[in-house]
Amino acid sequence: MTTTKQIRRAKPEERELARKRREQELFEAELAECELRLANLRGELGALEHRYLKLVGLPYAELDELRAQLAERMAAEDPESERLQRAAREGRLRADASRTAASAKESEETRNFSPTPELKRAYREVAKRIHPDLTTNETDRARRQELMAEANEAYQRGDESRLAKILDTYESSPETVEGEGAGAELVRVIRKLSLMKNRLGEIETEIQRFFSSDLYLLKTQSEDAHEQGRDLLAEMAEKVRKRIADCKERLESFASGRVH
Repeated sequence: MTTTKQIRRAKPEERELARKRREQELFEAELAECELRLANLRGELGALEHRYLKLVGLPYAELDELRAQLAERMAAEDPESERLQRAAREGRLRADASRTAASAKESEETRNFSPTPELKRAYREVAKRIHPDLTTNETDRARRQELMAEANEAYQRGDESRLAKILDTYESSPETVEGEGAGAELVRVIRKLSLMKNRLGEIETEIQRFFSSDLYLLKTQSEDAHEQGRDLLAEMAEKVRKRIADCKERLESFASGRVH
């Protein structure tokens, strides 16, 4: 017995759309994980840089200043020595550069970075939903870029409630309304996949750039030292303090006339 209603078979573009949507879900999850990995790396290196500045960078700027003063004292003792005059000039330039760099870094907010599982989960949800590479609409893309920048900042601060608010703000926006028709939607999905693939390549490039940096080398060395029960930055700071003490002692010798 035949029914009066025939089950409509899916059209080719509808089957392809379903397949592409499954592929899109996989790429969205991968992209969110990669963005999280990059955000974590930025946070970890940022926290390390701040700690290095506090323990080593600022004392090293002080050491450079003391060395410059010492070189200038020695140059004053022998004004005919071009070698000492050149050393004094170079020492002063180095001290000024160190002070300027340290002051610029010191003005930034010092922070620790230790994201909780809940914070990571909230960031993943934001990245999966509002990532700029998930849209082909330029107006929507610009809005997503703004919100994603806010999300990155909130993640670095550990502000989980802000991440939730950012997601809620976008979910209720008119830009989330999608058009009708399998053919048009298929084109949108294909373009989204292309954008996501491009972004994954950009993330990998940025991560590799981090991996080749001096700061990342310091990170790996610090982690190796930590496994041995050592604090590498504290050890570096102690060496700088000893050099500072030595320079101060030599300067005092000049002041008392014990060195000529």
